[in-house]
Amino acid sequence: MTEETLRVLEYDKVRQLLAAQSLTVPGRRLLEALQPLDEAGVVRTALEEVSEMVGLLDERGRPPLGGCRDLQPCLNQLRTEGTWLLPEVLLDIRSTLEATVACRGYFADGEKGLRLAVLAADLQGCRDLYEELRRSIGLRGEILGSASFELGTLRQDMLQVRTRIKRALEGLLTSDRLAGVFQDQLITERHGRYVLPVKADHRGRVKGFVHDESASGQTLFIEPTSVLEANNELQTLQREEKREEERILRRLADAVRRHADVLRENQRILAHLDGRTAAARLSLLMEGVAPELAETPVLELRQARHPLLLFHADGSRREKGAVPVDVRLGRQRSALIISGPNTGGKTVALKTAGLLLLMVKSGLHVPCHPDSQVYLFRHVFADIGDEQSIESDLSTFSGHLQRVRRLLEQADDDSLVLLDEAGTGTDPAEGGALALAVLDTLRQRGTRVLVTTHLNVVKHYAWQRPDVENASVEFDRQTLRPTYRLHYGMPGASSAFTIARCLGLPEDVLQRAESYLGAKEREGEQQLEALNRLSHNLEQERAELGSLRAAAEQDREKRRRLLAELEAQKRGIIEKTTRRAEQKAKEAERQLRAILKEARGAGVDARAQAELNRQLREVKEDLGQAAPPPAAGAAPKQVEVGEMLRIPALATEGLVVRALEGEAELSVQGKKLRLPLAQLEAFSPRRFEEKQAKKSKIQSRVERDRFSARLLLVGQRAEEALIALDRFVDDALLQGVREVEIVHGSGTGILRRVVRDFLAGHRGVQAFRGGDLAQGGDNVTLVELRR
Repeated sequence: MTEETLRVLEYDKVRQLLAAQSLTVPGRRLLEALQPLDEAGVVRTALEEVSEMVGLLDERGRPPLGGCRDLQPCLNQLRTEGTWLLPEVLLDIRSTLEATVACRGYFADGEKGLRLAVLAADLQGCRDLYEELRRSIGLRGEILGSASFELGTLRQDMLQVRTRIKRALEGLLTSDRLAGVFQDQLITERHGRYVLPVKADHRGRVKGFVHDESASGQTLFIEPTSVLEANNELQTLQREEKREEERILRRLADAVRRHADVLRENQRILAHLDGRTAAARLSLLMEGVAPELAETPVLELRQARHPLLLFHADGSRREKGAVPVDVRLGRQRSALIISGPNTGGKTVALKTAGLLLLMVKSGLHVPCHPDSQVYLFRHVFADIGDEQSIESDLSTFSGHLQRVRRLLEQADDDSLVLLDEAGTGTDPAEGGALALAVLDTLRQRGTRVLVTTHLNVVKHYAWQRPDVENASVEFDRQTLRPTYRLHYGMPGASSAFTIARCLGLPEDVLQRAESYLGAKEREGEQQLEALNRLSHNLEQERAELGSLRAAAEQDREKRRRLLAELEAQKRGIIEKTTRRAEQKAKEAERQLRAILKEARGAGVDARAQAELNRQLREVKEDLGQAAPPPAAGAAPKQVEVGEMLRIPALATEGLVVRALEGEAELSVQGKKLRLPLAQLEAFSPRRFEEKQAKKSKIQSRVERDRFSARLLLVGQRAEEALIALDRFVDDALLQGVREVEIVHGSGTGILRRVVRDFLAGHRGVQAFRGGDLAQGGDNVTLVELRR
């Protein structure tokens, strides 16, 4: 892709919009260097990743990339052996490692197999490096005393010396003997040594060394001799502290140097994730989509909007969006010629098509309808705008010719060429002839071309060639304003006089201009405008018919859905009634059996009992006949042998004896029928032939031993204790116990540490802590298990 094409189509402004959405410096740098891609597979992968990120933003919000810092400068610095890093830089590395772990978790929580999740899985947290940095560097960029034992000891000694010095100086400040000697009742520092502010008139009353004086000379800052040795000791400790801090920084720099390759790879992945996040955020702002990527040359952009018309210069979203336009260059078309009035949107349509193609080739979503199709042309050339240059001795026309010459040298059958105002800037007849010759040459090579023009000879070019199509920008004759929509199949009138009237040109000038225009030209212009109006009216009528058809389809679908709902309600009522009847039948049978049992107990003779049994069977049969049959529903999609189906045409039921493709062979009253599934109805719930064989019943019962929520490990070896602890936690989880108690004693602390290390790594443990004094203190560990 040539830089000239990128500049003409304002691709750099899209990069700026994209970079403004980034969260990290490496991500921004990556986006500012974004270029259109050539490989279709790479483009498809990028679009899929942006689509994944859009879904993640909707579901979880932004990924935690805010803590990522640009580590490239410090990693380059560490290439030189012996160099070390400042604490602030080490803090940046620590912050980046924290963000790395957070990002890996953000993407790992989603659906498995997503491209971004696979990419984020390669992030490494460098746990050992992070822990060392966390122990050594504070959140304000200071070196912590925990960085080394020596540093902690030095700082403790320094604290004691400072306390001793301040106590001595405070004694001098409060001394009655030195009342009125000091300018202020405070202790201050000069050149790293503690001093007192003494009035210049009383300098002789305080023995010591003068380190400084005030601007007025009225105050002397004196180090009393009583703290001289302590100050010297403090200075020595400070120098030792400085050397120890430098040693710590060198040690940390060596640790970072060992992980340099991992940190570089992490930064590359994080920059990539930041780039996809920025692309997804921009997609949401401009309501972008990933269009379908076509395998053959085609450009079908439906309801496309120019991205730069959606935002203000500062990157904020405009309240009133751009008017969508359809740009179509079908598979059977080699060229599209767009004509119509000035300010009608011809050039915007041309730029929209070119810029959206470049964005798709860059793996970005574009603001258009999801059904749009885009072929990834390998080359895109654009001759748009005025290339007039006084310094280069180029006129407007010669500037156009220079660009046309360059694109003719490079364009092939995998190229898209955008020509704005073809043939203008010179004599219309000669310019038109040149434009037609260029079109012929490009079409012969198989190049796809989008052209805008005002020249009639170029408009007529499409009438004679089936692979070239005309399109016109719509112009509202009532409001005298363009609508910025494209109509296909008809060239557009330039409407120069109408535009001039709209812009306020004097009427007498316009009338004189019309008199200069020949009768044929006026008639041709009027006929063209009439045809455009007719085409516009037909388009509106077709749109209205389409709306009516869509409304009819919606009504039909609504009726079908209502019928389905009514049928479902009907089946539900029948099923509910059936269940209620079955319950009543069972209740009646139970009552009858109770009566029969009572009769037996009352000594009724065998003949009377047999009569009662007969009556019981008759009641059961009557109840069975009174119960409604299972509801028949829709035609079955598939059936099984032994299933009962309803045959509506015969008002009877049949048994499936053979299942065929789209048909079923049924047994009906001893005869076999083969019917399509569409002519049958399945019962809900499905019914099957009753079998005489009784199914054996299997009962299972799990008996559990009594479980104690307290485990005693005192006196056991670590290996034995771990085995018992593992089994104990598993049993607790199986029993559903939430809290357990583990008694390990104190001793040397080894058993307690082994137990708590095990609990810290167990997935079933939610939290644990030492017991209260009443519970045994640190001899006991209380564990909270997950549900």
